[in-house]
Parts: sequence; C-alpha cells; structure tokens
Amino acid sequence: MYKHPSSLIVPIENQVRELDAKLLLAAAAAEKGFPVIIGSRFYIHFALPHLPPSVVIAKSMRSVSSVTLDLTRRLGHDVVAWDEEGLVRFSSPEYYAWRYSKRAFAIPRCLFCWGQDNADFFKSYSGYNGTPIYVTGNPRIDLLRSNVRGIYSDEVDTIRKKYGDFILVNTNFSFANNFVDNLNLVQSSPNNDKYKISRTGRGLSRSFAKGMGDHQKKIFAAFRELVPMLNAQFPEKTIVIRPHPSENHEVWRNIVRDQKNVHVLHEGNVVPWLMACEVLLHNGCTTAVEAAVLEKPAIAYLPVRAEGYDYELPNSLSHQAQTIQEAMKLLNDVVTGRLGLTPQADRERIFDRYLASMAGDLACDRIVDTLIDLGYRDKFIPRSDIGNFLVGWIGMNGRTLLQRVNMLRPNSRHSRAHHSHRFPNITAAALTARIAQMGARLNRFYKVQVKSISEHIFSVNTAA
Repeated sequence: MYKHPSSLIVPIENQVRELDAKLLLAAAAAEKGFPVIIGSRFYIHFALPHLPPSVVIAKSMRSVSSVTLDLTRRLGHDVVAWDEEGLVRFSSPEYYAWRYSKRAFAIPRCLFCWGQDNADFFKSYSGYNGTPIYVTGNPRIDLLRSNVRGIYSDEVDTIRKKYGDFILVNTNFSFANNFVDNLNLVQSSPNNDKYKISRTGRGLSRSFAKGMGDHQKKIFAAFRELVPMLNAQFPEKTIVIRPHPSENHEVWRNIVRDQKNVHVLHEGNVVPWLMACEVLLHNGCTTAVEAAVLEKPAIAYLPVRAEGYDYELPNSLSHQAQTIQEAMKLLNDVVTGRLGLTPQADRERIFDRYLASMAGDLACDRIVDTLIDLGYRDKFIPRSDIGNFLVGWIGMNGRTLLQRVNMLRPNSRHSRAHHSHRFPNITAAALTARIAQMGARLNRFYKVQVKSISEHIFSVNTAA
C-alpha cells in the first residue's frame, strides 16, 4: 500500500471539451493509488481553502490566472500545468504575452506538453526559468486512439440514425461571438469611433488585439454568409453546426432558424460527432487536428488570411478554400468520394512534431507515472506555513465571496447562466458509467468509482 498519497485535483472549465479526457486521467490516477477530486473549475476554486494539500492540475498560465495560482500555492497545494490551448496557436510572438505571465509561469512544479513543438515553445518563452518539462501528450488525444475511441460507438450510431449523412461545421469565434458580450475581444462604442480591449485580450498589445478582433469579425461574417447556403447546395444532407463552447449559440440558431435540415447543436464531446460526420468545415479549429487523427476529411474555409492571426496547424491538416465557390466544390468532392484526406506523409510528419502520445502508453498514464516518479503517490504534501496559509485562505475566500455575488449578475462572466453553459449539471452515476465505458475498452478501471462531494465536485477513487 502507498504511504500517504497526495490527492490529485482536476478542474474542468468547459465540460463538453474537457470532461472525457480529464475523467480518463482521473481514472488512471485513481487506479494507480491517487485519491482524485474532479469537477467544475469554478467550484473547485471555491473549495480549495477547505481541501487538504494536493496536486492541482492547471490548464493555463495566463496573467488573469496568476492571482488564483499564487493563492493556490499559498494554501499549500502544489501546482502542475499544461497549456490547454498550447496545441493550436496563432503564430505571432504576442501569443506569449497573451497566454503566459512570468508570475504565473513560475508557479507550476512541472509542465506537461502536447508534443515536442509545445515543449520547445515553452522553452523559448522569456519567462521560462527551468521548470521541468515532460513531453507526455495530452489526454484529449488519448480519446482518439483506436483502442479508446470505441467508447463513443453507441453515440456515433445514435447520431447517424438521427442525422444520417451530415456535414459538420465547427465554429471558433469566441473573440467575436462570445456567450458573454463583454468578453468579445474588442469592445466598440455605439458609434464605432472608440474601442477598448476586454479582459480576454489581456497581455496583447492594443494594436494586435484590435487587428485580431477585426480579423475574427471578418471570418465570422463570412461564415454567417456561407452557412445558410449549405442547405440549398446539399439538400439531401443534414448540416450540423457546432459552435465553440464559449460562443453565443443563439446567434447561429437565428441564422438558420427556418432551415429544417440545419441544426445548431452542442451535445457531448466532439469526438463522436467527428466520427459520425462525412466532412468537417472549419477555420482554425482544434477539431481539425482531431479529425485528422480520426482520418476524417476536413476543409478550412479561409476567406481572409493574415499571417500572425491565423491558426496554421489545423488549417495545414485540411483542404483549403478561399471562396464560397471553392468551399462548396471541396465539400461536394468529399461527399461524392472524389476527395479524401490530405497526404498521409504530411499528416504523419505533423503528428510526430505536435502529438507525443499517438502510440505507446496513453498520455494519461505518462502524466500519472510522472507524478509518481516525482514522489506524490508516496507523500502527503505538508501544509504551508501559517502566514502563507492565512494569505491564501483570506484571499481565496474573498474571491469566492465576490464571485458568488457576480453569479447573480446576468451579464457577468461568473453568472450562473455562463457557468451552466460551460458546465451543465452531471451526476456521479453518469461519471461512474463513463469510466466503466472507458474501462471496458481498455480492460481496466474495474474498481474505480465516483462519488459526489458537493455541488459540481466529485471524488474518484478505487473501491476497497
């Protein structure tokens, strides 16, 4: 038996995007002896002052996260991290200032990477101070592997029975169509002669943020023009629009409200939708990388191009169209079988550089084994000294009080509606069943069970 294992805390911000991957990680950790706490990032932050010192997995090192990460450390928790957005980036050097701050970057005990490209990018950051970096891969890629993706078989069958042959349109316009208006990247005045940059753009220069915001608005407008045409161009197909988790989905519903064969949906993980569709249409979406791993054709509609603003990795794994006519032709070529995937050699070269866990051990196991090697399974993290603990306790509880007040404000990024949009209610029984599905494919996790701790927070442990 292990001596005094530290708990592993796994916060989730966007449930449909992160839950399955982080649940797989939690199950792997529980199987190997870690007590695990998983749930809404928002509510886990509320609970941190009251939890025993643990290992907390952070998903970013942005300046807006630096206070929370610092308070987490002062409470006695150890922080480890990966960059959830680190696989797909715009190419401008301003990405560093947007996604990282020197204060936040110095807090994690170690960093986990999607692949070698991500590791090299970390090392090139001016604020990198030698924190150990482990090229483990990311659990989201585990879900795409042939021995795991079968967990979605029933969902794929259900989707195909309901929607038949369909074209999947994934949008990525949280800068221009955010669920919370004041999180759109550029906030314009009513007469459009003045603007300010929202907290979404914190770290970016004013000129770059304005340029990025304008670029995204142009692409957003082009997709709003193209999407209603798909139904007329492909009347025998269903069109499924899946907006980004942070987008205002109602905008898309209004655009296609009168089109019977067009559906705006955001149900569950994107993987079964990619597996079920005939082709993916996107602009700079991570889902195009996932589609390539799943051997599903993708088309990048690029009505405007701007070096520095575009997300080149997913576009490079896709057939590319600059006009509506080109996009329609490529879509038609795919659905009629005349066009398939981009060249295999190109895809494999990209995978080797960007995705570390395509073969061999799962990324989940590589991450957990690293934590074991670091000694976390055999030691209980001691409390921090009383001074730091009090600063952390007062600071985190103060933030909790403020955020609970903001939950009552309908236009706040902390509103109940925004939280429900990102983390809908889910039960311990549903999470246990999901782990059982994963375990059945992998021949493991037989004793792993989930219990509810409090609202939106769960424990994952191995039954005695």
